[in-house]
Amino acid sequence: MDGIIGFFLGSIYMNRQTATVYHKALHCSLFLFPAIMSCLRTPWASYLTPKLSISKRFQKPLASPFFCLNSASDSPELVAAASQNSLRLILHDSLESAGINTRHARSAREEFRQQVGRLTKIDAETSITISRGADLARTALHIAAEDDSLVSHSSVPLPVEAFVERLDDLSMEFCSLYLPPSEAPPEVFLGNLDRFFYVHKGFCRTEMMSDARALYLHSVLTCRSGSAVMLSLIYSEMLKTLRVCGFLDFDAEIYYPSDFFSLPSGYQRQKSKFSDQPHILTSKSLLVEILRNLKDAFWPFQYGHPSSLFLRAAYAANHAFAPIISGESNSKSYGGLEMASAKAAQHRLGRGVWTNARFGDMRRALAACERLIILGTELEELRDYAVLLYHCGHYEDCSEYLKLYQSARMSAPYIRDEFEEDAVKKLEARVNLILAEKGWSKQTFHENFWNSTEPW
Repeated sequence: MDGIIGFFLGSIYMNRQTATVYHKALHCSLFLFPAIMSCLRTPWASYLTPKLSISKRFQKPLASPFFCLNSASDSPELVAAASQNSLRLILHDSLESAGINTRHARSAREEFRQQVGRLTKIDAETSITISRGADLARTALHIAAEDDSLVSHSSVPLPVEAFVERLDDLSMEFCSLYLPPSEAPPEVFLGNLDRFFYVHKGFCRTEMMSDARALYLHSVLTCRSGSAVMLSLIYSEMLKTLRVCGFLDFDAEIYYPSDFFSLPSGYQRQKSKFSDQPHILTSKSLLVEILRNLKDAFWPFQYGHPSSLFLRAAYAANHAFAPIISGESNSKSYGGLEMASAKAAQHRLGRGVWTNARFGDMRRALAACERLIILGTELEELRDYAVLLYHCGHYEDCSEYLKLYQSARMSAPYIRDEFEEDAVKKLEARVNLILAEKGWSKQTFHENFWNSTEPW
């Protein structure tokens, strides 16, 4: 009997010792957590991770304006066409020529280039829950920093490092409040993470078009309300941090919802099904989704064709003024609403109203297009960028991008859209007529465009 009691008391003592060691290790980890994450997020630490290849095309002087693609471009035709051209990205230079300081915007763009330059083809197709290639959180914050500088004209840049620390603080707070015991199953761990993120911290999903703050990482961290892609990014950063610090010992994945109301959530990768594959975000698809959301939200022509931003802008080019291309006036595809909205958009742009609630923002739309071109996604980004250049008065650059688009499209498998092809031809014809006009001056329109009085 005494032996049984002794064994029982010894077991209790050993369990208490194990629990004490576990909690001491947890407190020690939380104490060292900021220092660990600071080291992991420093630029030199990234070079400790072996890379398959790093694009040297991004090792250029600060804010080089010329067009270049990252090594993970989806379009070989686009890479081949770009290698034979020295097309420039005009937004920053155009604003500088109008007397607007773009120093912080250029710096943020260069940081974006460097992060994208670290994406190899393998890294680009890797899940966002795995730390490889670009630092996705920093990349998203540099996107926000550039747009903030373009809109606010602030004398100080967006504090990127402060928001990086705020991301790390989320993981540390989860560890101190909701971290389950080490023997807890993955379902319990991920359930606690969901409750911490969506209930305790109060993060929620919002409609992108109703609030532009939902599209920027720093605003989502501040307001705790954002788009599905931003919530997925924050969720993935917590998972990566917890894995690095040793608190996550199983393979976790994030389910990215395709509807308009569901929330991103974690699940154990070993229990995933084939039907889950379309709902997995890769590093590149996440960046593309962020940039296309910005492009959609700030496109200056918000009314017209429901599925093509290019057709909205092309219709505005054809019908804001009297048609000058043969056959335009007889087109049956344009309604009164499209023509009225096109003329209204052109009137706003002509008065210098580049940004307005629910009417887009030319600067941020151009910035999103330029970053998508740097990322090297699809040929249509060249065409969409060209039509915005037309509305800004950069007719020569517009012509060059249309030529690059046409030459790259000829060698690429491409599903042709009759309306878009017709709009491209009419836009080319209009640009060629403008360039052929003897009295046209390349310095007249686009400088006045940025020099106009701001709407506020």
